Amino acid sequence: MTDTRIIVGLGSCGIAAGAESVHEYLLKVSKDSDIAVGITSCVGVCFAEPIVEVVQSGNTVRYGYVDVDFAGRIVEGIKADALPEENRIMYDSGVEAYLARQVKIALQNCGCIDPESIEDYLSADGYKAIEKVIKELSPREVIDLVKDSGLRGRGGAGFLTGQKWQFLAGAGEQKRYLVCNADEGDPGAFMDRSILEGDPHGVIEGMLIAAYATGAQHGYIYCRAEYPLAVKRLNLAIGECKKRSLLGDNILGRDMSFHLQVKEGAGAFVCGEETALIASIEGKRGMPRLRPPFPAEAGIDGYPTNINNVETYVNVPKIVLKGASWYSGYAYGKSYGTKVFALAGKVKRGGLIEVPMGLTIREIVEEIGGGTPTGRPIKAVQMGGPACGCIPYRMFDTPIDYDSINATGAIMGSGGLVVMDDESCMIDVARYFLAFTQNESCGKCTFCRIGTKRMLEILTRISEGKGKESDLDILDELAHHVSKTSLCGLGQLAPNPVLTTMKYFRNEYEQHIKEGVCAAGVCKALITIRISEEKCTGCTACVRVCPVDAISGERKEKHTIDPDICTRCRVCFDACKFEAIEVV
Repeated sequence: MTDTRIIVGLGSCGIAAGAESVHEYLLKVSKDSDIAVGITSCVGVCFAEPIVEVVQSGNTVRYGYVDVDFAGRIVEGIKADALPEENRIMYDSGVEAYLARQVKIALQNCGCIDPESIEDYLSADGYKAIEKVIKELSPREVIDLVKDSGLRGRGGAGFLTGQKWQFLAGAGEQKRYLVCNADEGDPGAFMDRSILEGDPHGVIEGMLIAAYATGAQHGYIYCRAEYPLAVKRLNLAIGECKKRSLLGDNILGRDMSFHLQVKEGAGAFVCGEETALIASIEGKRGMPRLRPPFPAEAGIDGYPTNINNVETYVNVPKIVLKGASWYSGYAYGKSYGTKVFALAGKVKRGGLIEVPMGLTIREIVEEIGGGTPTGRPIKAVQMGGPACGCIPYRMFDTPIDYDSINATGAIMGSGGLVVMDDESCMIDVARYFLAFTQNESCGKCTFCRIGTKRMLEILTRISEGKGKESDLDILDELAHHVSKTSLCGLGQLAPNPVLTTMKYFRNEYEQHIKEGVCAAGVCKALITIRISEEKCTGCTACVRVCPVDAISGERKEKHTIDPDICTRCRVCFDACKFEAIEVV
């Protein structure tokens, strides 16, 4: 037992599942023993949180679904030299399938090191890449290395990273800025948050390499304030780097200066757009501006500025240490390396995954994600964020690469991937995401401000059974005007959920308009909820959960729903174990 360590996963997903209580318990019971207790962050297996690892003499046993009681069993097992066999997720078939197709590059350190310890990062070859470029490579050679790797920006647009760096390096002004865009505002997305929580030093080292290559002396990590754990660990990492002369002046004893600080954003989705982000850093309202000039010419306070996102920067140290050809070896078409996705929605094994370019959507959703938790048929995935598109199940053999995804009408985006089953109404999905982008519009562009509002009104009308056939032509016309006339990516891509659902699920729009039917049973105005007399057992489960007391009936007698009171919330449908609740 002398070499035993227990490591608790304390990423946001683990904490939300109860990992803090497990950690506090283990710290308490370890005081009277020689068991060391440490922390790590999210390893990506979010569906099995809280996760605890037991490390003994170099061997690791990883447990999932750990609560305080099971943590006690682990401690007793350590003392008795007989660790529990239950909940070992390293040998769980679902976890093995989840991990088997993945290739960890950006996520290499996440869940494997203590993110609050620079010593742990150094033991994982941390800061060897910046040392290598300073000692062995010229700035131009670093840019060429990144260009040769084929690394493209992982924030959505997919622009070549090395070329972007070259623009900044060639800027005339001596004062230059680097920015890490960590303003991750997509519903269902948590890629950047997990990397910042799990490997903050990896992001900092990537920025250091970029600073050396471009001549930038000042940097910001623009992180949304809703990520307090990420902000905390970034500030800890920056403080540790300053103590070791990895940030500040004369970095590693060389003639290189780079000053880095965290700037907390206030949660405006539009600040994910680079010119709006720059305005926010300057203390102004986050609103996009016309380009040119591009940030590489005139960014923060008018000085040349380069912006990449979290995933882009964290890839760079690995490329420096292992080479451009190693990274570009993971290739499909013109897309290279790997891509991190937040796998969410109606999927059995949700979490954070990293896959090589070229895997299909089907392989991700069915083999890695395990399909839907209920076994219901998959209907579609919504990819890349709220302003991206929906891809139907029949196109799930589409490979994951920039060009193939763009050809569907969706985009790769930052990496959110939301799975929907046959109980999802695509009009409701389009309405939800358009409501988000309409609410987040900064209001600067008329078509974005007014056009998205009118589109939302039409979608709402259709979902209420009041749509007209002419609405589809108006939607299409508005969508193309909004896309063509908006200043920034928010407005330009806002119509994508509407355009792709109209393209691939037009029959649902027509059913809503012509037949007054929502086949998925989602749109409240178009459905009725009733109780089957044949199947109702009178168990009263539906009565107990109905929030408006619309259900009546005595125990062991047939129940009924008053349609005038019923709000169609479907709570009774979820509560009934006998399939007696019908949505028609």
